[in-house]
Amino acid sequence: MESDEVLNKEKDFKSGFITVLGQPNVGKSTLINYLIGQKIAITTPKKQTTRNKLQCILTRDDAQLIFIDTPGVHRPKDKMSEYMVDTAYKALKKVELIYFMVDAQKGITELERKINNQLSGLETPKIIVLNKIDLVSKNKLKNLIESCQRLGDYDEIIPVSAEKGQNTEALIEKSIEFLPSGPKYYPEDMVTDQIEQFIITELIREKIMYLTREEVPHSVALEVVQMGKRENQDLIDVNVNIYVERDSQKGIIIGKGGKRLKEIGRRAREDIEALLGSQIYLDLWVKVRKNWRDKEDALKMLGYRG
Repeated sequence: MESDEVLNKEKDFKSGFITVLGQPNVGKSTLINYLIGQKIAITTPKKQTTRNKLQCILTRDDAQLIFIDTPGVHRPKDKMSEYMVDTAYKALKKVELIYFMVDAQKGITELERKINNQLSGLETPKIIVLNKIDLVSKNKLKNLIESCQRLGDYDEIIPVSAEKGQNTEALIEKSIEFLPSGPKYYPEDMVTDQIEQFIITELIREKIMYLTREEVPHSVALEVVQMGKRENQDLIDVNVNIYVERDSQKGIIIGKGGKRLKEIGRRAREDIEALLGSQIYLDLWVKVRKNWRDKEDALKMLGYRG
């Protein structure tokens, strides 16, 4: 009798992969962080914050949802941005559900229409997620929903506020309806498939994006050179290289008397210690690797090519 109950429970359990797609700054990472209840994907007000595909996992008693955070779809200017757009569209394959996120403040732009064209031929269930509804009037939202209905064959249109968590539970419940019965792909306590080193570099890059301006944040790549626990101490040493494309950018990141680099380290250390559950000694070095965004060998070395 007990084994029958276990079998029925397994049959009722649903699981699947959900790609979250949209142009830069629509709130993809903010939404995913809210849904899983933990900060894994970095968020900044700057465009093109997310560079890699990132899987984040929400496990409930009845389902496991694996969200795939993707780089914002934009018009590529170099090999790096070509890689980012390619990564976003490749994430549409072999998934159970697609979220097409739209910024309710901006509405349907030319870029949304291009993304819509990429989605139109797919048989995968699709939900338009209208984000930032806390920032628009009810009348504007009503008109936007009507515009979305004219876009194409979408299974649902769900308005949310990722920042406030508004209507996110409804989004989860509706998403589970589209998922098939399936296994628990990841352990219950796992919230991402990425290794700690990747998340560490992302957290540092987030601080750089907040503390620098114009082209500097997008010219930055990071590499964990060494990471290990000190003997007989509750302390982890983390050595990280920060790569930029020009000497002037190196000077901007270091700042006068090293002030900006210290502030980047201070802010990043807080998040990394929360991630690792331990004190860390963070050692940051800034190095120049000229025009790395347009060089295949550099992109491979920094993990942006297979």
